[in-house]
Amino acid sequence: MERSDIREGSDKRSESFGFTHLAISTGSRKRVDELTAQLRRDGYRVVSEARTTGDGYYESGVEDCDGNLIEITD
Repeated sequence: MERSDIREGSDKRSESFGFTHLAISTGSRKRVDELTAQLRRDGYRVVSEARTTGDGYYESGVEDCDGNLIEITD
């Protein structure tokens, strides 16, 4: 479903209803790096490389095949 008030080409993720992403906790920084690398090799788009965020999480962001954001955390 699309909203008619969202311009074509806009960042639809910031102008949408519902949940904004799904987060998966891997248990370790090493596992975040491994899973991110594996998903990249499998052709998924990595939208944010693994890093420590302002709230202390180590995470990366990957889009699934439908464009949903999957956050991979330690």
